[in-house]
This record gives sequence, structure tokens and C-alpha cells, in this order.
Amino acid sequence: MDPVNLNTASHPKMTGAKHTLFRWWRLWPEWVRYAAIIWTLIYGTLGVYWSLGGLGFPLGLMNDPNALHSVFRHVTATDAGPVIAILCFLGVVVLFMFKFKVRGFIRTILIFYAWSVAMILCFTIPDTRPIMLVAYAPICLIGTLFGLSLHYFDHMTWPVVNQFICLVGGGLWAATVLSFQRQSRDACRYCGHKNGTKRSMASNSMARWGRLVTYVAILAPAYYDITRIAWLLGIPLGITKELFQSLQDSGAVWAGAGLALVSISGAILTRGLIKPWGEIFPRWIPFLAGKRVPPALAIIPAGFVSIMLTVAGIQIALDFSFSSNFQNWGASTPLLLFPIWGIALGVATIFYYYKRKGRCNYCGQ
Repeated sequence: MDPVNLNTASHPKMTGAKHTLFRWWRLWPEWVRYAAIIWTLIYGTLGVYWSLGGLGFPLGLMNDPNALHSVFRHVTATDAGPVIAILCFLGVVVLFMFKFKVRGFIRTILIFYAWSVAMILCFTIPDTRPIMLVAYAPICLIGTLFGLSLHYFDHMTWPVVNQFICLVGGGLWAATVLSFQRQSRDACRYCGHKNGTKRSMASNSMARWGRLVTYVAILAPAYYDITRIAWLLGIPLGITKELFQSLQDSGAVWAGAGLALVSISGAILTRGLIKPWGEIFPRWIPFLAGKRVPPALAIIPAGFVSIMLTVAGIQIALDFSFSSNFQNWGASTPLLLFPIWGIALGVATIFYYYKRKGRCNYCGQ
């Protein structure tokens, strides 16, 4: 066996990894496959239950009237339940085969199936609602502190919860197949480094591209933010006076401005992907000042937000149609930048991941 795999896959304790409260997270290649198996077994069991007429099928307009933007809005439990059960059964078989070192065509098939499952779970089942709930969460929290009841959990229906569950499942599948790909090519399962290879992502050219794409992610929502803040200030930027009056009467201008402030806060955090305070906690943060920022603290939230933004943006773009008079361009056209925002944030997160890759605790590379 290759010495890299011996030290990382089979005997991670031999490398002297630090014992911390987060050690379980650092050992993710050791447990992520089991987590993916458990997730797949549970969801496959639900597929069988729905096939037999069980309640709670989360897809399709018959069960979720708000799924107007969902790719699966026309499916039914009778049609989709057996498909879910079969795919999950095959998925468990694939995940069990990941335990073995396979080569050639079989390896290609396993990787293709696993990445296909991850992409379906992350990019086709969710719609626009998960990112809306994430964006409204801080607004509703602040409103609650001031005694306002914004009925946040009324929108947290089972179909939407199912979308978050599928995002988690997609993340588990993606991490599992990534670990398998590394192991099957005799690379370190933790960092992906293989003896005799160079880290091309560490060059100055890649650093410049990382900064550029990060600034794209920072600036992409600015168009949206400007229009919503303008409405709050009484400026009907890009909308008719009738629509502006309706937004004022319903209080929607405050909701739009709140989302803009959440977006601006996200842009500030995104800037941390290329700034020193994204690696070392700044002095003004109590108890953490001067300590190293765990990479996962930025990578995981940014990764999931980028997926949700991309999914929502693509669905909005596909459903978008210009009105004949184009009078309310300020309400609609800023949303067309969401796919660019999501993709840029995802790429910026990947660059941040490579920038934070120092010496691996498990293979020493």
C-alpha cells in the first residue's frame, strides 16, 4: 500500500493530529461514508413508505402548492416514491463499494453515480425557498427582539425542511465521493495531495484569480441592494408609482431593505475570504482575538449559500419574462444576477479552501 494511504486512511492516529473538541470534524473521511449510508437508508425507507401510500410526500404541487418553481412540481408519490427507493438502494450498494479500492471502468461508474446523486440532491430538489428562509432568518430574529411577530416558522413547512435535508444529503454524498476519489488514486484522503505532485492552486496567478472572483461575488448583489434601499428611502427606482405605493402600504419596502442589509453583511463576510481577518480572528472579537479561524467555519456556510443562491437564481432566470412595457425593471432584473452571485461565491470558496491548505496533519505534505 502507498505510504500516503497507510498514514491517512488506515492509521490517522499515527500522524499526531491535535486532540481538540473538533477532532471529529477533522476526521471527516473516517465517518462521512457511514453518515451518507445512514442518510440514504432513511430516505430510501421513506421512499418505500410513500410508494405504499404513506403521508408526507414532499414533492409536487399536489402536496406542496408553493412548489411553483420546483423542477419536480409535476411528480406524484405514486411515480416518484419507487424511484426514490430504488435509487437509494443502489446508492447504499455504491457507498458500500467505496470501502474497496476499485479501478478502471467500475471506479468511473461509481464516481459518476455518486456525483450525480450529489448534484440532484443539491441542485434539482431545492427551489427558491431555502435561500429566502436563510435570508429572512436574521430579519425575523431582530424583529422578534423588538416584539414583532413575523410568522417565520409558518413558512418552514415539511417540503421546505425536506429541501434542507436533501442539501445535507448532497453534501454527505459529495464529501464521500471526494474521499473515495482521493483514496482510489493513492492520494491523502484529507487533503488530496499525492506524492510527486505540485499544488498548482498555490501560484500567484491563482491567487489573483481568487481575488477577482471574490470581488465578483461581493459586487453581484449590489444592483439588488441599491434598488431595495432606494425604495425604503422613498425613491421608486425601477418601479411604477402604483407598485411603489403598494409596497409602502404593505410594508414590503422594509422587508426588501432588510434583505439588502443581509446581502451587504454577506458581502462583508465574503470579503473575509481574501483578507487576513478571514484567517485570524480580529482583535475586536472577544475571546477569539488572534486565534486561527477554522477553515470550515467559512467554507461550509459559504458553500451551502452558494448552492442555494445558484439554484434560486437559475430557476428565477428560467421563469423570467420581460413585461411588455418593462416598467418594473428594478423589481425583476436584479434577480437575474443571482446565478452569477452564487457561482462566483462557490468559486471564491474553493479558492479560499486551497489558500488555507497548509501542511496536512495526516500526511505531512
